[in-house]
Amino acid sequence: MLSIALPVAFAIFIWWFATGIVLLLDGLPRHTFRWSHLVSTLLALASLAGLYSSADMNSTAGAFCGFTCALLVWGWHELSFLTGWVTGPRKAPATAGARGWLRFTQAVQAILWHELGILASGLIIAALTWGAPNSTGMATFVVLWVMRISAKLNVFLGVRNLSVELLPPHLSYLGSYFRQRPMNLLFPLAVTTATVAAAWLVGNTLTAPAGSAAATGGLLVATLLVLAIVEHWLLVLPVQSTALWRWAMRNHPSAAQAQAQDVADGTHAELLHAR
Repeated sequence: MLSIALPVAFAIFIWWFATGIVLLLDGLPRHTFRWSHLVSTLLALASLAGLYSSADMNSTAGAFCGFTCALLVWGWHELSFLTGWVTGPRKAPATAGARGWLRFTQAVQAILWHELGILASGLIIAALTWGAPNSTGMATFVVLWVMRISAKLNVFLGVRNLSVELLPPHLSYLGSYFRQRPMNLLFPLAVTTATVAAAWLVGNTLTAPAGSAAATGGLLVATLLVLAIVEHWLLVLPVQSTALWRWAMRNHPSAAQAQAQDVADGTHAELLHAR
């Protein structure tokens, strides 16, 4: 049982803790961002080296190392995006009344450099681990990438919970590309496909020898995929999706708060003008 419980618990903890750390750092004063970027960049570079070194480690230690290193590389992209360092060429809200292809292209322009950076990292990780026995790191990065693209598309097409409170004020314009509705047609397809993939992963893992590198790596990746599926459900269920990271967001100046303050300031200005 320990050979199953340990990878599952580790994947859940590092997913929860790493997400919280990124939100915590993003909520600090902007003058701290340079140091956050420096440390995060050094960790990402060390993680790429770790992915290369662990690629030939056909062991449980190699699986844990590959999984952790892939998450640290991913964390660099998340932090660089939320702090506004690597976003896209468009840094403005969607054009009023924009629909269809125009709205989609503007949304892509708003996050283009971020997405290209993730693509570049994926290609680097593939090159570092190609043909090696330990593919846990590559599988981890692919799951994060595919499920994050799915989440972004669902938020773009429309879901119940937009989680705009996760957006810092300097990214408040991204909220104009979100759409609030109970659900969209992509959601059931995305969740069903991911659930089938997760079931296949778990099935393959259970057939591997208990405690082996294949079993450990499979459990780590499968748990991460299940967590991503849960995150998808939190987009449409009537629950507060950010409650798990309240500890990291106590001083987080969200976009929603900034927008509310803008409305309040505008109302105050109108009252003064009326006087």
